[in-house]
Amino acid sequence: MTEKDFLCLTPFLIIATAPVVIMIVISLLRNYKVVFGFSVLSLLAAFSSIFFILPSVPHTIEPLFIIDVYSLFFLGIIIISALLVTLLSYDYIKQLEGVREEYYIVLFTSTLGAALLAVANHFVLFFLGIETLSISLYILIAFQRSKSNSIEAGIKYLILASVSSAFLLFGMALIYTAFGTMQFGAIVAALGTGGQLSSLVISGFGMMMVGIGFKLALVPFHMWTPDVYQGAPAPVSAFVATVSKGAVMAILIRFFFNLRGFDNHYLFIAISGIAILSMFVGNILAIRQKNIKRLLGYSSIANMGYLIIILLTGSNRGIQASIFYLISYFFTTIGAFGVITLLSTNEYEAEKIEDFKGLFWKRPWIAIVFTLSLLSLAGIPVTAGFIAKFYVIFEGMKAGLMVLIISMIINSVIGLYYYLRIITTLFSTASDTKLPELSLSGNITLAIVGISILILGVYPGWLIDIIVRYVSL
Repeated sequence: MTEKDFLCLTPFLIIATAPVVIMIVISLLRNYKVVFGFSVLSLLAAFSSIFFILPSVPHTIEPLFIIDVYSLFFLGIIIISALLVTLLSYDYIKQLEGVREEYYIVLFTSTLGAALLAVANHFVLFFLGIETLSISLYILIAFQRSKSNSIEAGIKYLILASVSSAFLLFGMALIYTAFGTMQFGAIVAALGTGGQLSSLVISGFGMMMVGIGFKLALVPFHMWTPDVYQGAPAPVSAFVATVSKGAVMAILIRFFFNLRGFDNHYLFIAISGIAILSMFVGNILAIRQKNIKRLLGYSSIANMGYLIIILLTGSNRGIQASIFYLISYFFTTIGAFGVITLLSTNEYEAEKIEDFKGLFWKRPWIAIVFTLSLLSLAGIPVTAGFIAKFYVIFEGMKAGLMVLIISMIINSVIGLYYYLRIITTLFSTASDTKLPELSLSGNITLAIVGISILILGVYPGWLIDIIVRYVSL
């Protein structure tokens, strides 16, 4: 490896070193505040290092890594989201009984797995990244060992994620058997000269679609989502909904566009069907929910349905729209789960809709951020979510995907109903429930999220210009 190789791997080296340092600190002296502070500084250092390696990209470390502006954008989104989840976790994890510092070790390993997916150029790194992410999530989801629903959620995710990994690995094996290579570029080249696809290749890609569908919670592979979101600690649910899915989308977009999957009639039909089903199933089932974490779980299914429309546009502008959509979705989702996190205690998780009754009259600042997050998820103007949906609709219409776009518009109207139902609860007559005090880190996180949702909703041009200028595949 050269000096340039090591320079380009700096963010990964920081993220990989941090849990080792935390383990050494824990073995000498358990100090929750020190571990938390070190975690925040490490993630800030990893994010800052991205700017130092920008002049060196695009750069390929054969055969596994491809480090370009596209992957660095996703890497930055992943690290910032992990940082916001870390800030939200401070009070929530501090009040838990027993071991607490280990939470940040596993948070770093899961972030490392997600980061590896953003730069993967080979099936080996693809599988290594997704398993590092998934195995860490098993632990994070079941971290509250004293709560039965947390253990149940961990076991459900363990079983279903293991099954999805088996499908993914088997699919990779079939493709390797057909082409004799596991590098994305070599597979694309082989497909370009191979003529008609063999049944082996079709089976391989089909099994990989099943595995990726589980990871993204797309219908009909979505069954685990509401139970896991409900049972996991609130900040972990935010992590699963953002970092985990964003990392898988990063590699899916790269692989799918390199393969020109949008030109294949059967893939086009399959992904269109999955997108429409995900939108309708996610939104219709969300209407019935009284638990906000389950509601947000179904909402995330619908949002992934909106997002995979981008796969069928076949243009760089579609890729750019997906990045903007993910950025707005990450801030919005972290804001919604952040409010749940800050209002929850060790004894009681604030997850039912009635728990937020009259929140505006008790904690107006939190209620405003929660309202902004929900309005953004609904795609209401002056929020980031509106611009993101408009961007996707615009690119989808340019690509002639009218059936998908009409389905997206219909489902956005359906989603508006259950988001507004929560918002009206926030401004109703206050209940007598006593709410916990907010920490400094919690206030900072909500401030970042709320301001970001408004800035990207009112003045998104600067970010869109950056994405359009620099990001392409």
